[in-house]
Amino acid sequence: MRQWRFYTAKELRPQGWLRRQLEIQAAGLGGNLHKVWPDIRDSAWIGGKREGWERVPYWLDGFIPLAYLLQDEEMISTVKKYVDAILAAQQPDGWICPCPENKRAKYDTWAVQLISKTLTVYYECSGDARVPEALYRVLKNYCDLLKSGAIKLFRWGESRWFETFIALDFLYETYKEDWIKDLARILKQQGYDYRRAVDAWKKPSHVWRRKTHIVNIAMMLKSEAVSCELLGEPYTDRAEALREILDRYNGTAFDGFTGDEVLSGLDPTRGTELCAVVEQMYSYEHLFAYTGDRKWAERLERIAFNALPATLSEDMWTHQYVQMVNQIACRRTMLMAPFSTNGPEAHLFGLEPNFGCCTANFSQGWPKFALSAFMHRDDTILSAVMLPCELRDGGVSIRVETDYPFRNAARYIVDADRAFPFEIRIPSFAENVKVNGAPAPAENVRFSIAPGHTEIEIAFEASPAFIARPNGLSAVRAGSLLFSVPIEYDKKPREYVRFGVERKYPYCDYQLLPKTPWNYAFADSALTVCRPGAGETPFSRSAPPVTVTAQLQKINWGLKFPYRSVCRKTPKSKTPLGPPETVTLIPYGCAKLRMTEMPCLFMFKPRLSEMGNENEE
Repeated sequence: MRQWRFYTAKELRPQGWLRRQLEIQAAGLGGNLHKVWPDIRDSAWIGGKREGWERVPYWLDGFIPLAYLLQDEEMISTVKKYVDAILAAQQPDGWICPCPENKRAKYDTWAVQLISKTLTVYYECSGDARVPEALYRVLKNYCDLLKSGAIKLFRWGESRWFETFIALDFLYETYKEDWIKDLARILKQQGYDYRRAVDAWKKPSHVWRRKTHIVNIAMMLKSEAVSCELLGEPYTDRAEALREILDRYNGTAFDGFTGDEVLSGLDPTRGTELCAVVEQMYSYEHLFAYTGDRKWAERLERIAFNALPATLSEDMWTHQYVQMVNQIACRRTMLMAPFSTNGPEAHLFGLEPNFGCCTANFSQGWPKFALSAFMHRDDTILSAVMLPCELRDGGVSIRVETDYPFRNAARYIVDADRAFPFEIRIPSFAENVKVNGAPAPAENVRFSIAPGHTEIEIAFEASPAFIARPNGLSAVRAGSLLFSVPIEYDKKPREYVRFGVERKYPYCDYQLLPKTPWNYAFADSALTVCRPGAGETPFSRSAPPVTVTAQLQKINWGLKFPYRSVCRKTPKSKTPLGPPETVTLIPYGCAKLRMTEMPCLFMFKPRLSEMGNENEE
């Protein structure tokens, strides 16, 4: 049984650094894509001639909660314009995608699954009374077509069948009709079972396959959690078993996986696709809500605070298709690309590097993360992720004043017209936890809130420490934050038009060319943390919200043949080339060029849980 339920954008108000991050997104590409990108501006979903498949639903999936969280009337008006056009074009039999009836059999119905999820998100944000009936008709038609054999799942629809359950679960709670369970069973029967793919995950093939496609896999992790109740199946925590294999053979220091676009092993110069970052976050949000197990919330934090900001420019007008843990340059390669199946521009910052799926999809990351701040079960309220925000639940207001994860403290200000149980999730890595000044264990703290005014102070420590990585490398982590050596760079813009899509400032392509050293190793175990806190740009390179000072030494690391801008997986030599230097590490998400996994020139004994698998290609 589901442990927790999400609140909606009607009940949550982001504050502090979180609101600022959402405002930056709204002022950047995520909030303006419909003005500058033909695939959204002129989409077939609203009667135009451009792409009529996944891009508008992907974009709306993030734009909708962003608009309602910020209560931005212009953005909300844009949302309604698109939704009105989509609903107006729905066919009498319920079909909703921009595809004529005689071409449905060859239309990949991943778009049906995705638009159903997006309309569910819209309903939760807006309460638009038209949506439940529209969704009913969409999915009843989908069920009838699949049952009759008029269509079947193939390609992306077959690989992502479980995404339909976001809408199906909502629909069953609303209507309680048996055909909804029939559709659930059909989708699973025709969908791909990723347990069959496990052997292919253990050795990177560098061949494009859907069963090793990182975005499919990131989505899949939540599949059991979102589908088991409707299917009448027991929950077995399958995601943990599959994730353990993924991490052992393809894991990264930020708790994600390499995949450029397919799973790519343990080399820290392999890429991780941005779509996979936001989809892994979404999976972890649902896994935590279903299970209540804090391991999923902690993994969510590590992706959100590290991988998501790392692959976006500070103004959020540009993004990468793939990021690299050890990324010494973002430069177009003249020979073959340094990735498994992506092209030579995939790691540039731009409007549409490599493919446009991430351009459309990345905007869901921050808004849906904000929607995970609070959850509820019956009359119990949970602070699931310690984010600066305000919850308004009827006569209850809970305001969280915090700079977490940059500072490990929070003040909860509660005003309530009723009594209710209240829980605050404390991360397992927390040290010296104090609740209202008194020592407490590193576990959820529970309160019985009485009517009236209550204030709660939470504080803990998260010391910086080394974690072992595969290939004899190490990284530095403090709490949920990963730290890197920042590399200063020159930013080289390129404006041009390709296939009718214009790239111009501020959403042109940018190469980042390094101009400071990167060939380092850790020289000793001393680490000193400083926490100035977040500024106007929370993940700022020039004013990072937290830093770690370490002793490093230059070594002969070397470049990966035949590239001028990709470092080797491991250094040529660990012999120091000079004396130790005091270097300031900054959060991984602040550093667009960075070295993160490096060798230690001293001995330390990592915890067993930190050991990676070195059996790489």
